[in-house]
Parts: sequence; structure tokens; C-alpha cells
Amino acid sequence: MRTEMLRKTALTAAGLAFAGGAIAGPITAAYAIAEQQPSTSVTTDRKHNGERELGVRYEAQPNFYYCGPAAARNALSVQGKEIDMDAVAEEMGTTEAGTDSINDITPVLNKETGKDVYRSVEIPGSLADEKQTDKLRADIVEAVDEGRAVVANIAGTATDIDGGVHSFEGGHYISVVGYRDGGETVKIADSANPDTASYWITTEALADWIATRGYAA
Repeated sequence: MRTEMLRKTALTAAGLAFAGGAIAGPITAAYAIAEQQPSTSVTTDRKHNGERELGVRYEAQPNFYYCGPAAARNALSVQGKEIDMDAVAEEMGTTEAGTDSINDITPVLNKETGKDVYRSVEIPGSLADEKQTDKLRADIVEAVDEGRAVVANIAGTATDIDGGVHSFEGGHYISVVGYRDGGETVKIADSANPDTASYWITTEALADWIATRGYAA
């Protein structure tokens, strides 16, 4: 059942612009993507002791508000599934205001993978606590070890382990497609900009990025 927390809209910065809200950094990249064909690339599934990366057939989102459908599409690609973003956008109720909540993503993932394979998990509050972070870490490791990517609804700004800054003040969806160091750091597939299609972030930072929203694992 939806909660008011999870109904917080996953607006991109451009979506907020239409509503007269603050303009965040990614708006330029989002518009650039809308003016070109989605970029596609493939990575290889690799597994080592204490780490695993799933093979992703990455595709950038074709417009500023398709981050939800694109994250689901990239997540399902690790299982060799190809889905049409327009079709799943309709299923998710995606509009120019974005995709309402992670609860609109989870049913689409389950439709493609099986009943109750994915479940929505909330991280209420402005920051994740230790228990919530530990659960996120365990959920990511379990999912990736089973060959599944995690989809997360994030908002705000986070810094990756290489110092790259990723800002989505109005909200965004990303896929988590790998982990290392036993889950202390995780690999993100980000549809917003093909120039930063993937990066590594600490699980602690990701948990705080998800805070007030949720993820499907």
C-alpha cells in the first residue's frame, strides 16, 4: 500500500521547472538526452570473491521525465529482458511530472520477473539509520547474487567514490547493478546522462540518497 512518503513525486529538475520549482544541475543533461537517440552500451557480468557486477545493456532515457521507465528497463536488461519504455511508462502512470513512486515501479519489475520477486522498501526520515543502511546493503547483495538489479528512487545530491557529484533535487530513479567490498560500495547505472552512465558510490551514501523515498529489491 502506498504511503504519503512514497507518493512524493520522482520529478526531475526539468519537471520542477514546469512547476516553478528550483532548477537543479542535471537539467542541461536531461534536455541534451531528449534531443538525441538514447545511447546504448553493454557491460559484462563479472563475479569475484566479495564483489559482483551484472552485465547491463544500458540505455539512456529519451526525455527528461522517463527516468523511472529507463531505470526499470536497465535493471531488467541484466536478465536479458528487453522492454519498451513507452509501454512501461504507461503502466507506471509516468507523465511529464515523472513517475509517482517506487510502488509504481515494483509491479512492472514483478510482471517481468515473477510474482513477488521484487518488493518495495521504504527509508523514511531525512537520513538513513544504521539498520536501514544494513538492510539496503543486504538487499543489494542478495539481489545481485541472484542476478537481479535493484531500482532506487533517490532525491538530492550525492558524491560518488571518485568525487563526482550527482544532483537530482526534484528526484530521480537509478538502477543498482553491482557491489564490491562485500556490499560497502555499489555500482549505479544512471539513465540521466550517457556521459556518466555508471559510477560507484558507498552504500551509506546511497541509503541517505534514498531517504524519504524507497527502493525495489
